[in-house]
Amino acid sequence: MTAPIRSAAVLGAGTMGAQIAAHLANAGVAVRLLDLTADAARQGLKRASALRPDPFFTMDAATRITTGGFDQDLSSVRDADWIIEAVVEHVDVKRSLLTRVDAARRPGSVVSSNTSGISIGGLAEGRSLDFRRHWLGTHFFNPPRYLRLLEIVPTPETDQAIVERVSWFADHRLGKGVVVAKDTPNFIANHIGLYGVVKSLCALESGELTIEEIDAITGPALGRPKSATFRTMDIAGIDVLALVARNLTERLSDEEARRAFTPPALVSRLIERGWIGEKAGQGFYKKVGVDILTLDPGSLEYRPRQAARLPSLEAVQSIADPGERLKTLFLGSDKVGAFLRATLGPMLLYTAQVAPSIAHSIDDVDRAMRWGFGWELGPFEIWDAIGVDRVLDAIKPPARPPLVEEVLGAGRQTFRDGGLPPAAPGLQILKSAKDRQRIVRANPGASLVDLGDGVLAIDLHSKLNTIGGDTVQMLRAGVEEATANFAALLVCTDAPDFSAGANLMLLLLEAREGNWDELDLMVRAFQAATLGLRYAEVPAVSCPAGLALAGGCEIVIQADRVQAAAESYIGLVEVGVGLIPAGGGTTEMLARATERAPGRQADLLPFVQTVFETLGFGKVSTSAPHARQLGYLRDVDATTMNRDRLVADAKALALERVREGYRPPARRTAIPVGGEGVLAALKLGVHLAWRAGRIGDHDAVVGRALARVLAGGSLPHQTTVTEEYLLDLEREAFLQLCGEPKTLERIQYTLKTGKILRN
Repeated sequence: MTAPIRSAAVLGAGTMGAQIAAHLANAGVAVRLLDLTADAARQGLKRASALRPDPFFTMDAATRITTGGFDQDLSSVRDADWIIEAVVEHVDVKRSLLTRVDAARRPGSVVSSNTSGISIGGLAEGRSLDFRRHWLGTHFFNPPRYLRLLEIVPTPETDQAIVERVSWFADHRLGKGVVVAKDTPNFIANHIGLYGVVKSLCALESGELTIEEIDAITGPALGRPKSATFRTMDIAGIDVLALVARNLTERLSDEEARRAFTPPALVSRLIERGWIGEKAGQGFYKKVGVDILTLDPGSLEYRPRQAARLPSLEAVQSIADPGERLKTLFLGSDKVGAFLRATLGPMLLYTAQVAPSIAHSIDDVDRAMRWGFGWELGPFEIWDAIGVDRVLDAIKPPARPPLVEEVLGAGRQTFRDGGLPPAAPGLQILKSAKDRQRIVRANPGASLVDLGDGVLAIDLHSKLNTIGGDTVQMLRAGVEEATANFAALLVCTDAPDFSAGANLMLLLLEAREGNWDELDLMVRAFQAATLGLRYAEVPAVSCPAGLALAGGCEIVIQADRVQAAAESYIGLVEVGVGLIPAGGGTTEMLARATERAPGRQADLLPFVQTVFETLGFGKVSTSAPHARQLGYLRDVDATTMNRDRLVADAKALALERVREGYRPPARRTAIPVGGEGVLAALKLGVHLAWRAGRIGDHDAVVGRALARVLAGGSLPHQTTVTEEYLLDLEREAFLQLCGEPKTLERIQYTLKTGKILRN
């Protein structure tokens, strides 16, 4: 175990510095944020707090940050375990500040720079020996909370123990994917990424494709984010693009490589006009009211955005495997294939050429591009997906990089025999178990996977992990199998999202046909499955990450314990489609709330009101700590910062419950409910909101149905009821709402548009 990092100082309260401070605060670290003056630091923190998406998990985290100025408070860095320089990208400014830091810091404290490409070794020249031994580059990607990559860049003088200390902290406490890069211009991710961007800009300059068409090609179709190429440049800043490019052209020794990083004149023309992207209100795109306009690169005028009509992109939508989809597009005979061979092809070749000089392995290159830019496949994974010989045949390079010659010389067509391995032990253990064929049982919705050490996993793997009959079947089978042959049970997934909830299409079809008995059986089965987790003879731990909505949330909250990824967006959102939670969710949230009441005769209304608002407004957490504030997580539940460690952490938690001598909880037979008094108060609130125009007619119908369940029905006074009684009320209200035409309209609209209809 390395020495802990409990305190930090961030020098520079600009866009990156303030957000780095915010994420350190998310991790529970006390942070001192300094800028030229204390007022400048306060303003920087204020600007960061207003950003969306929010750099903070909750606003409570912001209280861990104090501000100050270089003019009066630089001596406070002596109290910091880790000092991060994040001022402007200017060598002289950074070196001047680091001279002062060297004089003020405590010996043994870590010092790093967040530079995106300036030489780390060069910045430390002239500093003390202790400074240089504790000095390294730590290149965060923007926004630091959401982009996983952290490039750690040591110098030859950096103590290896410091590299390990920062790497461990970044991985476990900040949730970062750590890649140790060599001290070369722009390190790994920006170096490779910018090469591809410049190629795309040159393709735009040719006039054969529009901005919209290039973004359509270079987005999800290639396994990349929706922001694709030009939208990403607008978000990052076209001026930042030019700065990174200039750094490469000034520092690279090879003349041909320098030319490859010189952006077309269009970039400088946009910068001259101040059209540098989102922060300026316009770049390659411009928003005018609700309309999005697109730049015409020839005239530099904006025109209405045009739909990209590329048949080959539509043709590959049914191909789920990103490698197969990419290969199909790359080898296609249309203009999409031509574009990819002119841009992606050279990028693959260049990556193979420079990888040995910028990275310690091809694995690090792939991880950097996955974690830094959200690619599903890194460059060498793309080589392998297409096939080395096919790539070479398609682009016909004049020379082959030594890495490529090495592959061909060994008689292989891929760089790896298998896929990209986990970055470290304990990462992606669910995937590793499946790769080892540890599957006990499977159907289209989920699988039972033996994780070893007596732990069974229910692995969700339907599309968006929507819950249908096959998922419910496997939840019940998982409890039975774990009870018979295992010590503990997890409910988890390797997919980005835990579960988007119930299969609404199935629900809509049954309701339209009036199959009420079938719907009743479906709801009963789901209630039994979720409560099966709660009352299992072995401890069940749910592992949400990404979306865990509606029925997905109900699976989460019924488990004995929750090990949640920090980026978990948990919520009971059924009201959005005109329903209420009926898989045990309403009952569970009510029971949790009333447990907090100070005595049997206490007024329950304030506690029930909180749950009513959470469910009635369909509140979704913006992080795991926020989910705890909303009541979806409890104090006994845990959080994992690094998504790849989630299942391993959950497994450890489950085994700890076993060692504690786990016994399932007793059935709930006395849940406090408020009866008519609470029901009347909740209904009054619904009526007043309706009268004020804050909710619509059908919202009021749903609100009254939810109120009745949370009040415990029409009981004459405050009393206690059984869990089964409340589950019956849930199910009754759910089925009644399924019979409402406006509920069916909402479900149909959501299925068609992915949005909520307020009718």
